[in-house]
Amino acid sequence: MQIYKIQVENFRLLKNFSIDIEEELSLVIGKNNTGKTSILSALDKFLNRSDNNKFHFDDFNIDFKEELSELIIGDILDPNNYIEKGIKLKIFIEYTETCNLENLSKVMMDLDPENNRIVLGFEYILPYNNYIDLKNDWENFRIKEEHKHEENDQYKAKGLYDFLADNFSNYFHFQRKSIEINKDTQITNENNYIDLDKELISTKDIINFKYISARRDVANKDIDKTLSTQTSKIYEKTETKQRQNEAVEVFKDKLSETDDQLSRIYVDLFHDIIAKVGDFGGIKPNESEIEIISNLQHRELLKGNTTVVYKHDDHNKLPEHYNGLGYMNLIYMIFEIEILIQEFKREKERKPADINLLFIEEPEAHTHPQMQYVFIKNIKKLLREGIKREDGECRKLQYIITTHSSHIVADSDFDDVKYLKKNGCNSVDAKNLKDLKKDYDERSKEYHFLTQYLTISRAEIFFAEKVVLIEGDTERILIPTMMKKIDIEEAEKYKHIGEKDPYLPLLSQNISIIEVGAYSHIFDKFIDFLGIKSLIITDLDAINADGEKCRVSDGISYSNSAISHYFGGKTISELKNCILTDKIFSKVDNTWTAQENGKLCITYQTTESGYNARSFEDAFIHINREFIKSNKDKFKGLKNKELFETDNDAYDLAAKCIKKKTYFAMDIIFHTNETFNNWEIPSYIKEGLLWLKKD
Repeated sequence: MQIYKIQVENFRLLKNFSIDIEEELSLVIGKNNTGKTSILSALDKFLNRSDNNKFHFDDFNIDFKEELSELIIGDILDPNNYIEKGIKLKIFIEYTETCNLENLSKVMMDLDPENNRIVLGFEYILPYNNYIDLKNDWENFRIKEEHKHEENDQYKAKGLYDFLADNFSNYFHFQRKSIEINKDTQITNENNYIDLDKELISTKDIINFKYISARRDVANKDIDKTLSTQTSKIYEKTETKQRQNEAVEVFKDKLSETDDQLSRIYVDLFHDIIAKVGDFGGIKPNESEIEIISNLQHRELLKGNTTVVYKHDDHNKLPEHYNGLGYMNLIYMIFEIEILIQEFKREKERKPADINLLFIEEPEAHTHPQMQYVFIKNIKKLLREGIKREDGECRKLQYIITTHSSHIVADSDFDDVKYLKKNGCNSVDAKNLKDLKKDYDERSKEYHFLTQYLTISRAEIFFAEKVVLIEGDTERILIPTMMKKIDIEEAEKYKHIGEKDPYLPLLSQNISIIEVGAYSHIFDKFIDFLGIKSLIITDLDAINADGEKCRVSDGISYSNSAISHYFGGKTISELKNCILTDKIFSKVDNTWTAQENGKLCITYQTTESGYNARSFEDAFIHINREFIKSNKDKFKGLKNKELFETDNDAYDLAAKCIKKKTYFAMDIIFHTNETFNNWEIPSYIKEGLLWLKKD
């Protein structure tokens, strides 16, 4: 039995949100403010309801707030046309023939043996009668506020949102349902359900939800005893095994001996105070006589009396706060997982829930990359055993981990990853990375390359707002410097005309630079999947009739597979005449089509100062020949430096004088002046970066 999907409506950014849940680990990733914590909050507020865990007005999705506003201000709806709306959570459950259906049978909507799915609905909604009361109360409130303003024009009348922020909980209420789901279409029928509250049916034995929040009480201060405190919790909650039982009996025997010794000591220790109590007397002599004895409790003794120490060597043991925050955080999570697993097991007289869901938020806090690798490598092993009790009761454990760590993603199974992405301002979508298998042929070299490359080398792309795909080391080294140069130039341009640059500097934006070699076309479907603004900087790679590289002016074709892929086989002559808008694309009917508002731009060398270069080095030398000549003796990436004094063109100089491309790129950076104005960026790169800079 397992949860296979979770849907959330109108909760913060989760407007119409759906996420698939894997049998074991679901790794949820995405940039900041894409709803990862909101998933945890929605589950907690519905499944672990309490007076300290209530909804707030700001939990409503912004679009829903506007919808609610229109509902209140507009004409009264007929009951038949009214749809109860609010924050909703649906949990989709799948079971098999081998599952124990004792609890699940109470919420089954369909006895068809082929329908093995259940949908539990948790809602915080506005019923029709409450909707009428809300409209009336708002109208009375509005009139009172207007009167206050009329009596004092300095008074600012409160609006509808002010009223709702203080009073919405008087009108919205909770409801739990089991909702019909069609076994063929997998579509839910909201109108056909079992009211679990009315039928007094509990879901606690179906789903048990626990979590480890990103806000963990871990600090390496002298007074901190976080780990030590956890040891007593582990002892309290652990289901004792035979070995532990024997240890506990020895522990109790020693405590009994200690009780006798301490009781004798207490006679002298508390003699005076006992005598004073006796002096107050009673009806009879010694009526108020008391005795103080020792009564050590084995469970209570561990509270505050166990200390976790950091074993330095055989003779030195250091306090827990001497450990780094990273290790403390890791140990804390291991301890906390142990505590929660024991809570999942429950007491012997009560079986574990059918489904046990654990949510771990941002495990990477305070930890360095290597430790993050270690965590994700071992977490599956740690949790795979699930919930096992000594009495034979056993349940699987499903767990969701949210992370901002590219290192955790890099060492995870591709199929476990769920990618969250904003869809407009007030909504978020979740995508399964394994769905890329449907777009690529799973058995193809392209899919294998993509999965290997992303999980080993460049997982940071998942957390970027924008991405630059480049061919090699030269661009990787130089692109950040070129971004800095553009930032300076743009700031000066807007300063000169007395305006403010409407766009953030490139280096202030969340842009990932990914080296893909000659394989940018393989990232075709992945770029579309991510849906982020993407720039591909590539080379024209002109070739002659023999298929050999040549000057662009002599070329009859080109060898660049990426250009051929994205531009649909345009000729080299057509490519040379393309302007920027011809290089911007959107995916339309599975084909990359030139669209001015597209999110993908491919730039390559075009005519600049009457010359069309073939490669980056060719293009850079053409427009920066004087810069290189004046510094050539210091350039470590050049050979045949005397050729810069001849009339050889940039193509020849690039072919004959570049000793090592990476050294040449470093030479450019090393000899850049403080104002970044002693050399120029090739126009094809500059136009691409300026396009990327815009929102």
